[in-house]
Amino acid sequence: MSFLTNCFLSGSSYGTLNAHRSALSLILNLKNNNDDRIKRLFKGFYRERPPLPKYTSTWNPSKVLNYISKWYPNNLLTLEKIVKKVTTLLAICTAHRAQTISFIKLSNIVHSSEGIYVNITDIIKTSSLRTQQPRMFLPYFVEDQSICPAKALEEYIKITHEIRGDIDYLLITFKKPYKQATAQTISRWIKSVLCESGIDTKEFKAHSTRHASTSNAKYLGVSLDIIRKTAGWSKSSENFAKFYNRPIEEDNNFANYILSAK
Repeated sequence: MSFLTNCFLSGSSYGTLNAHRSALSLILNLKNNNDDRIKRLFKGFYRERPPLPKYTSTWNPSKVLNYISKWYPNNLLTLEKIVKKVTTLLAICTAHRAQTISFIKLSNIVHSSEGIYVNITDIIKTSSLRTQQPRMFLPYFVEDQSICPAKALEEYIKITHEIRGDIDYLLITFKKPYKQATAQTISRWIKSVLCESGIDTKEFKAHSTRHASTSNAKYLGVSLDIIRKTAGWSKSSENFAKFYNRPIEEDNNFANYILSAK
């Protein structure tokens, strides 16, 4: 209790304190989670410094999609632009983490008449014996070829065929020596595109694509089952409701709607 209090006074967040409590319980073989004193201590921590969500709102994906739609035709783009475009489309259209996107392999890509299926076989953050591995789907978006994720992916594979060597992972760096792009590199690419699109990257990081796409899908009427399945959450998962479902910034226009009635 003294240690946890010192951590709190040093500025540790509620989540960090909770992690310390779990670590101490495991290392010291203590069942302190059921100790009334610990419960009261954490109740005090909660009241003094309640945990806040990382984002209270999120951005509209259309803003980023409108920006990268100008990067067309795909076969005339530089290697840097085509890889950033494909990466951003993957993040927005699949709502998956940068780590998962970094594990996409050419050998696990399956083409169909409707679009492209991608099976993830590497162990990711949410992998366990009870969960299925992610399976992404990128459709042929005939309404607007400039932001079609399947077409962009196909063109990227053609462009990188001669330079990737024996690298089976889809995304590779755009500077020599070419190598597999890590999750950190992919996050930097996404953040760069967000910044160029006019998104405030001081507030919204690369992972916010997961918030933006799922929140916008919910706003547009997509069922929770489809959102959970696409983003890799289980049917009973409450992660979307607790941490990801946020109001779209451009939709906070109640007063404008009322005034426009005039």
